Amino acid sequence: MAKLHFLFSTMNAGKSTILLQASHNYRERGMATWLLTARLDTRAGAGVIRSRIGLSAPADTFGPEDDLLARLRDRLARGPVACVLVDEAQFLTPAQVWQLARATDDLGIPVMAYGLRTDFRGELFPGSAALLAWADEMREVRTICHCGRKATMVVRRDAAGRALRDGPQVEIGGEERYEALCRRHWREATGDPLPA
Repeated sequence: MAKLHFLFSTMNAGKSTILLQASHNYRERGMATWLLTARLDTRAGAGVIRSRIGLSAPADTFGPEDDLLARLRDRLARGPVACVLVDEAQFLTPAQVWQLARATDDLGIPVMAYGLRTDFRGELFPGSAALLAWADEMREVRTICHCGRKATMVVRRDAAGRALRDGPQVEIGGEERYEALCRRHWREATGDPLPA
């Protein structure tokens, strides 16, 4: 039975690496995958999923206006798809998450969505909130804070290295702008230190 999976974490945990490995596993067994990534994230180039360790693959892109169930049906007209793999899934709209859920239910195709759970303010992305509500299976991809604890939060830093508390939810960047931290160090970085 096909399922909608949500694999989530903070920045720099290896989500794209895991996605590319999953796609490789299908392909080496002769099964096609359909890779998707957010159109607005062009750090690796338009329509490219790239991991920090250097792996990459071409991908189709999605924007908020796309009907992903209709696009999957179009893709299926060109040949079978064994699995849909979505990078940057936090940028999905709730409607698109529902479309992917329908793809698993109605078309019998598993969907594996990889993305951030929360933004730099500690708030859920709309796509992540929908995935947390509707995914059949969820798994946290873990990474660590500089102190060695599990990182569950991320800070966005300005050009001077100061942690930001306000700003738009979506601002594309990598290690030069974002840092994964445990909740304690996130609180300290954002001006909410633990009581003495």
